[in-house]
Amino acid sequence: MSTPDVAGLLEGEPAHDQVVFATRLQRYWPDLLAGLAGAYPEHAVEMAGRAAEIAAHNFRQRPEDLRLLDLRRHADPQWHQHPRMLGYAAYTDMFAGDLRGMRDKIDYLAELGVTYLHLMPLLKPRPGANDGGYAVMDYRAVRDDLGSVDDLRDLATDLRRSGISLTVDLVLNHVATEHSWARAAAGGDSFYRDYFFMFADRDIPDAYERTLPEVFPDFAPGNFTFDDESQSWVWTTFNTWQWDLNWRNPEVFFEFADIICWLANLGVECVRLDAIAFIFKRLGTNCQNQPEVHAITQALRAVARIAAPALIFKAEAIVGPTDLPPYLGVGKHAGRVSDLAYQNSLMVQIWSSLAAKDTRLFCAAMNRFPAKPPSTVWGTYLRCHDDIGWAIDDGDAASVGLNGFEHRRFLADFYAGTYPMSDARGLVFQENLQTGDRRISGSAASLVGIEAALASGDEAHLDLAIRRLLLAYEIVLGFGGLPLLYMGDEIAQRNFYDFVDDPAHADDNRWVHRPPMDWEAAERRHVAGTLEHRVWHGLRQAVSVRSGLPSMDASVESEVMDPVNPGVLVLQRRASTQTMVGLYNMTPEVQKLPRWVVALGNWCRDALTEETPLDDGEIVLEPYQTRWLVQSV
Repeated sequence: MSTPDVAGLLEGEPAHDQVVFATRLQRYWPDLLAGLAGAYPEHAVEMAGRAAEIAAHNFRQRPEDLRLLDLRRHADPQWHQHPRMLGYAAYTDMFAGDLRGMRDKIDYLAELGVTYLHLMPLLKPRPGANDGGYAVMDYRAVRDDLGSVDDLRDLATDLRRSGISLTVDLVLNHVATEHSWARAAAGGDSFYRDYFFMFADRDIPDAYERTLPEVFPDFAPGNFTFDDESQSWVWTTFNTWQWDLNWRNPEVFFEFADIICWLANLGVECVRLDAIAFIFKRLGTNCQNQPEVHAITQALRAVARIAAPALIFKAEAIVGPTDLPPYLGVGKHAGRVSDLAYQNSLMVQIWSSLAAKDTRLFCAAMNRFPAKPPSTVWGTYLRCHDDIGWAIDDGDAASVGLNGFEHRRFLADFYAGTYPMSDARGLVFQENLQTGDRRISGSAASLVGIEAALASGDEAHLDLAIRRLLLAYEIVLGFGGLPLLYMGDEIAQRNFYDFVDDPAHADDNRWVHRPPMDWEAAERRHVAGTLEHRVWHGLRQAVSVRSGLPSMDASVESEVMDPVNPGVLVLQRRASTQTMVGLYNMTPEVQKLPRWVVALGNWCRDALTEETPLDDGEIVLEPYQTRWLVQSV
């Protein structure tokens, strides 16, 4: 099928704009058709034509300054891969009160070096319990207490002027029961009933349940809920008040294609595709990571590239190591789906190595990942708004002499603070008595021991805990990709136990690591000798150094080297103009490496200290020390 007639789609638009649109349409038309054929084989051609109309409508609405941004992104399509990129994730209300308040905090973010800001769910959720904002009742409105759509547009504009790109969550798998689509479906509207999975009896739900896991076994057991109004069993993976969408229905695809373009026209530069792994259902499977997920993402991305090419996609796919690479594109989808994806295995392996003081499992697990498409980026992070699930593969564990079940139990005990000599202060989240699975909530500072050290008043203990936090973030920064800081980690904010005083949060202990931003503590970043000063400036220095290293470009893959000394992680990055070897002591003791481990000349330098520390003798690392050894090619 040839591309649609652009003159018909953009009648009345200036000739040069029609040429721009036609060029994009021609470029992404094959991606659009192929993606739709992979998910909707019987309707792909007609759907592609309608998708082009959606793109054209939103192109007409795109503001002039954002059209200029599109042109700049065409000139630098890999802008999100640059070493200067630094992400920051925050809750708007916890960080600054509302969207207008966020504008007053832009200078703080710029001081830290932030170039990418992810504001946690801000589209209008259902009242009351709403899964931290992920139960959306209106995709085209902002949460009432945060402001208006105009406030969001103004914030995006101010951020862009300061060199910061805005990321917003878009929940793909489900909507709140209060959403207009769900209300119409519950009321019997046949058009909208087909937006959901609604069954008259338990026969089909029970057939699906045989292979479906439970996401929240404590407070949302099962995957189907009986709705009294419609007298139907409704698919509800996450909560009874979050209705799963039926992505087999082309109308659902069209709805989200238009919403994505609308968000882009507000100035959103990255859409975080929440719960993307769950969107396509297939009987007899766990209904996650189905091939159609990647076909649908490719088609949505093609629509966005045609209408607003400055927009990029980030996949929120917290899945196992073997299922993760397809979210950045493999095989026929290579480079055609999401531009970023969370490297959740890195987070798990950092915490595992710190607890075990051993990097062998880290090396075994991370070496399993195939090379990603060079145009895509891992989002690397130490903590996020969610719990930590111990996604340790049994095969990886066995390959280094560990029992996977026992190691996962050890990690849960260690970070809950119940393991002997552990100074972590996490909380167990969603324990599954059948599988033994226990996830962990807690802030980075509390998990590395800073909370315990402050309580004990032991300065030596505090020093080690600070070193541990900085080391963990230096791994995140040094691994490559787009590193993400979680709100408050830059000033070592600890667990917020007062979350239990809020009835909306009391039954979800993930709010322990979602504290209000402590601006008094943030001011202490300017006071030498304080905890906040040490953490802030330690992170800021690493961020600054990273921004000037060509080897940190996200197109470069990190090579995980063999663990000659299990206490030391060795990562190598080879760019065309520079090679970097990162050395990370994962223990509180001095560690040594033979000189031959670092395949660089003695004239290399430590980018973090500007020292030239190598000779022919052993390499020595102090407790929790990082070295970024670089050499020009």
